[in-house]
Amino acid sequence: MKEKLVLIGNGMAGVRTLEELLKLAPEKYDITVFGDEPYGNYNRIMLSPVLAGDKTIDQIMINDRQWYIDNGITLHAGKKITHINRVRRQVETAEGEVFEYDRLLLATGSRPFMLPLPGRDLPGVISFRDIADVDTMLETAKSYKKAVVIGGGLLGLEAANGLMIQGMEVTVVHIADVLMNQQLDKPASDLMLNELQAKGLKFLMSHETAAIEGKKRVEKVVFKNGTEIDTDLVVMAVGIRPNIELAQSAGIHCERGIVVDDTMQTFDPKVYAVGECVQHRGATFGLVAPLFEQAKVCANHLAQMGIARYVSSITSTKLKVTGIDLFSAGNFIGDESTEDLVFKDAARHVYKKLVIQDDKLIGAVLYGDTVDGAWYFQLMRDGTDVSSIRENMLFGQHHIGDSGHGAANSVDGLPDDAEICGCNGVCKGDIVKAISKHSLFTLDEVKAHTKASASCGSCTGLVEQLLASTLGSDFNDTPSKKAMCGCTSMSHGEVKNAIKDKGLKTISDLMVALDWKNADGCHSCRPALNYYLLSTWPDYQDDPQSRFINERVHANIQKDGTYSVVPRIWGGVTNANELRAIADISDKYNVPTVKITGGQRIDLLGVKKDDLPKMWADLSEAGFVSGHAYGKSLRTVKTCVGSEWCRFGTQDSTGLGIKVEKMTWGSWTPHKFKIAVSGCPRNCAEATIKDFGIVCVDSGYELHVGGNGGIKVRATDFLCKVATEEEAMEYCAAFMQLYREDAHYLERTAPWIERVGLKSVQAKVVDDHDNRKVLAQRFYESQERSQDDPWAEHAAKQRENYIPIKQVG
Repeated sequence: MKEKLVLIGNGMAGVRTLEELLKLAPEKYDITVFGDEPYGNYNRIMLSPVLAGDKTIDQIMINDRQWYIDNGITLHAGKKITHINRVRRQVETAEGEVFEYDRLLLATGSRPFMLPLPGRDLPGVISFRDIADVDTMLETAKSYKKAVVIGGGLLGLEAANGLMIQGMEVTVVHIADVLMNQQLDKPASDLMLNELQAKGLKFLMSHETAAIEGKKRVEKVVFKNGTEIDTDLVVMAVGIRPNIELAQSAGIHCERGIVVDDTMQTFDPKVYAVGECVQHRGATFGLVAPLFEQAKVCANHLAQMGIARYVSSITSTKLKVTGIDLFSAGNFIGDESTEDLVFKDAARHVYKKLVIQDDKLIGAVLYGDTVDGAWYFQLMRDGTDVSSIRENMLFGQHHIGDSGHGAANSVDGLPDDAEICGCNGVCKGDIVKAISKHSLFTLDEVKAHTKASASCGSCTGLVEQLLASTLGSDFNDTPSKKAMCGCTSMSHGEVKNAIKDKGLKTISDLMVALDWKNADGCHSCRPALNYYLLSTWPDYQDDPQSRFINERVHANIQKDGTYSVVPRIWGGVTNANELRAIADISDKYNVPTVKITGGQRIDLLGVKKDDLPKMWADLSEAGFVSGHAYGKSLRTVKTCVGSEWCRFGTQDSTGLGIKVEKMTWGSWTPHKFKIAVSGCPRNCAEATIKDFGIVCVDSGYELHVGGNGGIKVRATDFLCKVATEEEAMEYCAAFMQLYREDAHYLERTAPWIERVGLKSVQAKVVDDHDNRKVLAQRFYESQERSQDDPWAEHAAKQRENYIPIKQVG
């Protein structure tokens, strides 16, 4: 006969315990669950996206009601337990119903702390803790305009951001001068403050609330310094307290929380407790990761296996707050006995601080760029001696390696016991084994099997990297991959294969053969299909109507409806005649702004659409061709002056850059493509953040791939070293062709390499000599039809009415 297990609390910790228990002993208990809220088990962490309108309640449900039915669990949603009789082993609901138990699991969670202020009971004063609070905020935002959020922690900022998105004017009040002071230090807080203010949030830092005033509902907040602020809504987000009243009334020993031992057992051996309601060895808990670890231990003992023990350990916090990536772990404040390594780039909103003590990393704060958080956390957990790597460790794992060029993929370099998902305590090895054992191909499948990325989602990028590196090429083409758009159930990989296998050579033929739902396609699939056909068949006739507006008009549209025209400047080298022609053309068409771009070119901004063909004609007459600044194609080849002029230059980087640009210009690629050639390792041309970079050294040329200098900066991976210019150009052509053929449309080289792995690229471009030759040859052949200036065709139509510049004005 089954024993009776009663769970009080239908939250994340309690239900996770049931999930773990069902894995170990699915037939041992007759399970009954009581929850105060009228829902199934939902992800409380995701309430912020619901408030912001990014998700619905259904989308944040972890276990809906059907899950309870499928697992033989009786759910009493919306029923509150008010009394526990430990002698009779019974629980009683507010309605007087009595239920017996053999084992009782308390997961009553926490309750929001409401400041004991005058006026806190006024209508319009709420917390931010559950779905009901979110519903209240959404309803209030429909009729009222001003909101005050008391508390500048994680929940407070998420509430403020959500209310702002709903159209309210929001002021955040924080008693300290540091936002999120549990996770950030002062410099990181200042960056966040500036960024959130730029988004429209207002802040009152170092303000202590004295009272909340109003008549029928809240009207103002008064501060102890005598100032006040009008408001229609007050959200208190100043912390939580363990919910222990029910346990206390039953005589279960409590201090700040329900006291438990290492098996999650209370002082009553028939009663267990997990989650935010417990106190273990003097500590209480608010993060998800330790709660889920408690759930595993508790399930092990409820299953009477008796081999698990909960021991609190160092935890990390990886969050995305109002769209900003944050990571912190350990002692990130430091003291007189510690050393700080600090990197700050306020313009890019990036800040990193590492705290070192006795040659060991003991704390870290990352703001804006958190890609190396898992690696830093592993160094802390392992107590690794960092003395040999401290010179470069601030720049991330990518810059640490035996070759000096770093790892191909940051997650590849982590050991199997490195924690990937802090919320659920899932290590790299667990994910890799699950992918291989269960033939998992998608993020959703990994979530279902391992729980990684199933809670806050901040580790999603790392999980996807593991999928890519574990599956290799299968990551592209498996049928279970996400469809490329709503017009088809096929993935990018499947469509690319079908084009080759079925010999499909036009968009219309492709849509018919592949049962496209929308006969005309959509704005998402048509440009992708046009590119895949273009990159597969040399004789394909490009379809201009299946390109984005910038590519159709061969110029970049600006926010005021005018256009930007960028003529190609080979390798950044120009002369007086070219500059004079550009100046004359600028005068002729009244160009309001002429700017030097970051890629060593000249940008003519503010050109009217009607003037574009005439301007192209004038530029063509002056010897210029399109700079393709608008295209999913080669953009620039940036160079430094190299050995011709620079006393540090080792090779003719300018000359090589011009050769490379003349070889590659006009090539259509899955996304924009940038190249740079630096004349020495000082790297003035920034070759190590380009899609393909060449760094000249005394003995030849180092080739780098997969860099990105955009929002998410990624340093390149070292591809190989070659001895001659000819080899450098051949490797460049082969790499570009492999990228053209293998990557998904709109996928930059950086995520492509992270998806397929650097080793896969090296195997085809570096290790396989014959394959490299074949790839390069295909690139050269494609260039024979690609290097026609798109401006020239349109400019030719202007020839009949062409007026030389010197005759103008």
